[in-house]
Amino acid sequence: MARRPRIAFLLGDPSGVGPEMGARLLADAAVRDAAELLLIADPAVLAAGQRIAGTTLPLTDVDAPDAAVPAGRIGWWRYDSLGGREPVLGESSEAAGRCTMRSLELACEAVQRGAAQAIVFAPFNKHSLRLGGLQQEDELRYLADRFGVPGFVCEFNITGELWTSRVTSHVPLREVADLINGPAVREAVHIIDGALRQAGVARPRIAVSGLNPHAGDGGSIGLEEIEVIEPAVRALQAEGLDARGPYSPDTVFIAARRGDYDAVVSMYHDQGQIAMKLMGFERGVTLHGGLPVPVATPASGSAFDIAGRGVARIEGLRAAFDLATRMAATAR
Repeated sequence: MARRPRIAFLLGDPSGVGPEMGARLLADAAVRDAAELLLIADPAVLAAGQRIAGTTLPLTDVDAPDAAVPAGRIGWWRYDSLGGREPVLGESSEAAGRCTMRSLELACEAVQRGAAQAIVFAPFNKHSLRLGGLQQEDELRYLADRFGVPGFVCEFNITGELWTSRVTSHVPLREVADLINGPAVREAVHIIDGALRQAGVARPRIAVSGLNPHAGDGGSIGLEEIEVIEPAVRALQAEGLDARGPYSPDTVFIAARRGDYDAVVSMYHDQGQIAMKLMGFERGVTLHGGLPVPVATPASGSAFDIAGRGVARIEGLRAAFDLATRMAATAR
């Protein structure tokens, strides 16, 4: 029997719902059976998560990410960031950001040492990350820098069987049009095509959105579709990819939800995110594409407004874990 992949698991922002979500998920014996688990956590954050979730996890302390762990148990690679103080719930802070950044640093170390084949994390809070020292646009770009990835990286958002990627991500809307070019469109399609194949889709069907209302309406509402996006789609087709478009952004997700496509490539963040979250916010997954290992998290956020109440749903975190585990096993 092939060895199960080892997943580095992070509890997310300590002031949000991540620790309680992580504790609830890891309490499930089926999750512990699916992969070897390396939990990277500050003791105070883990204690708070278990208390709120009402769980006690079967933990084994490890002093290295590749240390052996008995079957059915979770390897706990601990670090001390909060000095034993329970996190203050419901607000961004430098302390929470530093704690989150440290867990991410250690997860990268585990991957680089060959001790983890995927990373799964409960929701981060981007403001806290920046307060805690994040210099990059987001955690995806941080990971790309840590892993030395020189090329295009992209967030995939997944709801059920439908995937999305985007040409631009966390940038001001006024900058988007200048960032839409042929190579960027082709990269966004290639990267999601490859990830879908790794996830088991033999020939992904990919719809490409336009940038402007009604996909430019023949050039009367912008020329990006005619001058940039359509030529990029033709080039992709010549390479053998099943890419189609550009389609009107306000209708492409209707066809995708119907099952006509496996993925939609949007031009900017909210063009795809709003549609995907309306179709399944609680079970949505964000997958960081273009990295050497799968990195997955729920599409939902840190939810400061309900932190500590024990009501956060874990469907998205479970789906992220399942996807990362499946992709890591395929890569192995």
